[in-house]
Amino acid sequence: MSISNQGILSLEDFANYQVSEYAPISCNYRGYQVTSSPPPGGGTTLCQMLNILSGYELKELGWKTPDSLHPILSSMLFAFSDRNQFLGDPDFVDNPIEKLLSPEYATSLRKQIPDYKAIPPESVYPPQQSEGTNTTHYSVVDNKGNAVAVTYTINSYFGAGVIAPDTGILLNNEMDDFTGKPGEPNQFGLRQGAINKIEPGKRPLSSMSPTIVTKDNQVVLVTGSPGGSRIPTTVLQVISNAIDYGLDINQAVNSPRFHYQGFPNRIIAEPDAISPEVRKDLKSRGYTVVPFRTYGAAESIAIDLQTGLIEAANDSRKSAGKALAY
Repeated sequence: MSISNQGILSLEDFANYQVSEYAPISCNYRGYQVTSSPPPGGGTTLCQMLNILSGYELKELGWKTPDSLHPILSSMLFAFSDRNQFLGDPDFVDNPIEKLLSPEYATSLRKQIPDYKAIPPESVYPPQQSEGTNTTHYSVVDNKGNAVAVTYTINSYFGAGVIAPDTGILLNNEMDDFTGKPGEPNQFGLRQGAINKIEPGKRPLSSMSPTIVTKDNQVVLVTGSPGGSRIPTTVLQVISNAIDYGLDINQAVNSPRFHYQGFPNRIIAEPDAISPEVRKDLKSRGYTVVPFRTYGAAESIAIDLQTGLIEAANDSRKSAGKALAY
């Protein structure tokens, strides 16, 4: 960005920037190993939800019934509360990953979930506490079984609204992923804490969760999605749809989704994600469900370990997506 455009970035800033590599986040869900992005990415949030849900027999509780949705929504609330309070750039923040992903912590959170009532978000979030829609995800598996899950973003529409001269490349606006002011929501309604405040050289907290699921050290699922704060819950539903409910990859990806993060205190639901009867039951428990346009694009690949069949799913929510074989 040049001085003529009132920019503050210098060539020295770009020269000093270094890519950081961290060990991935990993958790076990019903015998499957889930590997996802470490902080500042969203893998911790994803695994925390899965750890909580591992204590429930979701299949027995039914497909999108009040009894199955209640623990799922509660896991989302707890995971986003901890995300916004405790997680940040590992170069600046001591992320308590071991605690957040411990079985003991998941058990303690499950004990706080009442049987028939929604948990008030204000009881989970501290007194002081949506990422953009221009994110892309793609999944790749080759004939040797190598798998790659990639999510990248410029954040909201047209990023910062600035194109680097002579390149045609839009610059991102990831500053909104920082905490501008504790307790104030960003463009996706996330109320984040001071731990994610703006500091020189710091990377903002992100929800991006490119994820690889394995069983017996063999890849069974590669997934991820755009969608800002809705990314971890999107990936959660793809994994749960496939593992808990036995849906094929196209069904797992294209089934209508829902999202809950505590603040704003409402569940957003795609058309047909939650039936009118279930909405009525959830309302009696203290939840508010509001309709929402489709979101995300969980371009995914599944591999059948018995047959070796590789199936790719194009998320129909994004017309530009494709599932291709070479």
